[in-house]
Amino acid sequence: MDVSDLKSLFAEVKKRMDTQIEHVRRELGGVRTGRASVNILDSVHVEAYGSSMPVNQVASLSIPEPTLIVAQPFDPSLLGAVERAIRSANLGLNPTNDGKVVRIPLPALTEERRKELSKLVHKYAEEGKVAIRHARTHARDAFKKLNGVSEDDVKHAEKDLQKLHDDYIHKVDELIKAKEAEIMEV
Repeated sequence: MDVSDLKSLFAEVKKRMDTQIEHVRRELGGVRTGRASVNILDSVHVEAYGSSMPVNQVASLSIPEPTLIVAQPFDPSLLGAVERAIRSANLGLNPTNDGKVVRIPLPALTEERRKELSKLVHKYAEEGKVAIRHARTHARDAFKKLNGVSEDDVKHAEKDLQKLHDDYIHKVDELIKAKEAEIMEV
């Protein structure tokens, strides 16, 4: 084993941390803000054709107004199922169906709801930070188990690993800051 093993370990850690950043980004995308976003419907699954399918696979989603999402099922017979799925998804949305499309108006956020959403954002971010820390710990343990690598190389690798960790934690903090600004925007 040699320094190339350190580089491959580094590449693996970076990949794990990138995956966590993307996961946090997806989770935060699903948090509702005052503005309409089709991402808030990512968790909605519709009973269609004998199975549970994501709403974006059975309907076209659009945002004609800043506070309105429109879902137009590809199969008109699924109109009721799409409406029921959105209503039962526990997102605080009240969809209506006009016979052709499902209109999903987004109610204005109350101050209390904004605070709840802010807590949720922090929870998702903390989960991401914990996963990034786990990746760092896993890599540190792997560094110590490498044979044939000098102690100096391991020390340098640990220092670089800490810098990488700090950069990814900073990225999560930036995501939180941006999402909170979006939530608190009236």
